[in-house]
Amino acid sequence: MDDADVDAHITLRGVIAIDGPSGTGKSTVSRTLAARVGAAYLDTGAMYRAVTLAVLRAGLDPEAPAAALVATDAPIEVGTDPRSPTITLAGEDVATEIRGAAVSAAVSAVSAHAPVRERLVAHQRRIIDEALAGAGGVVVEGRDIGAVVAPDAGLKVYLTASEEVRASRRDDQDRAAGRGGDLAATLVAVQLRDSMDSGRALSPMRAAGDAVRVDSTDLDISDVLDRVLELAGERRLLTGVTGHAGSSAEHRR
Repeated sequence: MDDADVDAHITLRGVIAIDGPSGTGKSTVSRTLAARVGAAYLDTGAMYRAVTLAVLRAGLDPEAPAAALVATDAPIEVGTDPRSPTITLAGEDVATEIRGAAVSAAVSAVSAHAPVRERLVAHQRRIIDEALAGAGGVVVEGRDIGAVVAPDAGLKVYLTASEEVRASRRDDQDRAAGRGGDLAATLVAVQLRDSMDSGRALSPMRAAGDAVRVDSTDLDISDVLDRVLELAGERRLLTGVTGHAGSSAEHRR
C-alpha cells in the first residue's frame, strides 16, 4: 500500500463491518479500504489468534475449561493503523506467530468458549468506540462483526468465495510467508474451520440479515474494493463524495 492508495478528500464516518470465512480477501480489502478513507482498522481475528497462542504456550487443550481462563486473562493489545496494524501478547509482537499452523488449528476451539467471546467482544466494542471518537470511522473485519460485535454498523458486507479458491489463496499466502504449502491439506483445513466456526453454538459465523453478500471467487481485490466503496457511498458513509461512490480510479482522481 502506498500514498497513491490514499484519498485525502474522502473519509469514512461510521462503521463498516466485513465478515466472512478465511481466504475471501477480507483482510486485504479491509486494510486497503481503511487506509484509503482515513479510517481505523480492526482485525478481530488477530485478537482470537493471540489469545489462542497464549493457550498453546500454556500447554493446554484448546477445548478444556482451563483454556478459557488463560485466554480471558491473556494481555493482548491491538493497533488500529491500517498501514501498520499490530498485535502483541504480553508486550511481544506475535503478528507472525499467530498465523502459524498450530494457532490456525486451535483458534476455533478457543474462540468457542463463551467467556473468551464475551471478553473479546467487549474489548472490540471499546476499540470501535475509541476509533469513532478519534478517526471518526473504522473498518472491522471478522466472522461475527455485523451480527454480534457491531450490529448497528452503517454497512455490513459478507465476503464469500468457493472453498477451492479460498484454499488456493491461503496456500499462496503460506508459501509467500515461508510456511511451506500443501494445497490438499489447506483445503481440508479450510473446510474444517468453516464447519467449526459456522456450527458453534455461540456467535456462529453467519451473515447478518442486512449484510450485502459479495462473492470474490472471480474478483480481484480492486474489484471487491470498488464494490464496497460503492456500497459505502450509497449509504452516505463517505464524506467528500458527491452522489454514489464510484470506482477506485474515480476515488483517486
